[in-house]
Amino acid sequence: MTFSRRGFLFSAGSMTLLSGCGALSALGDATTPLDAFELRAPDLPQAGRMLQRALSIEPPTTSGALDIDRILIKPNAVQSLYLPGVRWSDKAPLMFQTVMLRAFEDTEALAFVGRRPLGGTGDFALLSEITDFQAELSADGQSVTTRIRLVARMVRESDARVLARRSFQGLAPAASTETLDVVQAFNVASDAVLNDLVRWGLEVIGLRLPTV
Repeated sequence: MTFSRRGFLFSAGSMTLLSGCGALSALGDATTPLDAFELRAPDLPQAGRMLQRALSIEPPTTSGALDIDRILIKPNAVQSLYLPGVRWSDKAPLMFQTVMLRAFEDTEALAFVGRRPLGGTGDFALLSEITDFQAELSADGQSVTTRIRLVARMVRESDARVLARRSFQGLAPAASTETLDVVQAFNVASDAVLNDLVRWGLEVIGLRLPTV
């Protein structure tokens, strides 16, 4: 495998296989700086009116392999590796929580959107689980597809009732195997998930975003 700050060429044999929790502490030399990347919120239309409702967005739950700031790549269905020399700006669930917040806030549809209820109580809570958040290498090692899958539940805070549940998935091929192209593909997959998630969430609460 060759790797540079510009990108990477894949060879599963030359990557480090993570075979248990103990390997997480040895993902890389802590003294070596890693290039950091982050996702951006999608461009969604504004609602045009505001509901006097408060929404808290909990950090998504996920598996141990994804609860980390490293960028996961799967060369096959049973193997999990991390791209060398790069990382997300935060642990993947916390980073995705941030872009969910921004996506809901940017619509200006709700009086309050935050990481925890305003004043200790709120109207609705969005609970979610990330089941996929990885780049997937093709069998010939020449192409990459990013996959993000999220299972979401909208909960009414007053009685903890689950009002709706839905899964969302975004798939996006990378233009090449260079790191930046892979990260941009993650953004495309993220945009697809967030566009559907925000529209669904607001409809459950009682407001429909305009189509564009």
